[in-house]
Amino acid sequence: MAVLWLSIIVLLPLAALTVASFDAGFSGFWDAVTAPVALASLRVTVLVSVVVALINVVMGTLIAWVLVRDEFPGKGLVNTLIDLPFALPTIVASIVLLSLYGPQSPIDVHLNATKPGLVVALAFVTLPFVVRSVQPVLMELDKDVEQAALSLGANNWTTFRRIVLPALAPAIISGGGLAFARAIGEFGSVVLIGGNIPRETQVASQYIQQQIEIDRPLNAAAVSVALLGISFLVLVTLRVLAERTARKDKDS
Repeated sequence: MAVLWLSIIVLLPLAALTVASFDAGFSGFWDAVTAPVALASLRVTVLVSVVVALINVVMGTLIAWVLVRDEFPGKGLVNTLIDLPFALPTIVASIVLLSLYGPQSPIDVHLNATKPGLVVALAFVTLPFVVRSVQPVLMELDKDVEQAALSLGANNWTTFRRIVLPALAPAIISGGGLAFARAIGEFGSVVLIGGNIPRETQVASQYIQQQIEIDRPLNAAAVSVALLGISFLVLVTLRVLAERTARKDKDS
């Protein structure tokens, strides 16, 4: 039953998409993916997604640390707000960001139709992936080991780098991979703030929509498969890296 459900929900749609992308043979697929505007949209998408994942790896880990190790007024509210991007329609996030950073910005910060605007939008929707990946692992860490290291003369940075970080590394890597995978296919949060400028701020999801609107489904399917391949490769690579890191930490 589980295999059947997985096939209906995931495998069959992916197979249909892949078949559609090769309707004109491999040469048609390759021409669609390597078209200058398509390549530019893929390049922008991957570049911005990598930057967003790296930012959220740092900030998400920091936020998870504060939520687990510190006590402060409103902690429960902050902990709840972390999940807001999961519940909030992403187009609403784009409207809010455009109101805040658009041409009529009340704080005089104009990020619309720029790559930094894309980064801000994607960072907003992907932050919870890192925080929620790191937080439970951090809660399970044995503080006695950290206290022992401190009592033996290690400073806070050395304790974090040599004891805490290796234990958190698999969760950080997994969370960063999920953030990248979400960012690479995101549409709603960037549709307004990004500007959809070809070769500049047009991401792959917007390019795919454009190709559908001008009745070029082959091009849309081909770029979709390319995005799928990039996401799958990154997730598999990071999963292997996380498992090796966890195994190395366990052996040591």
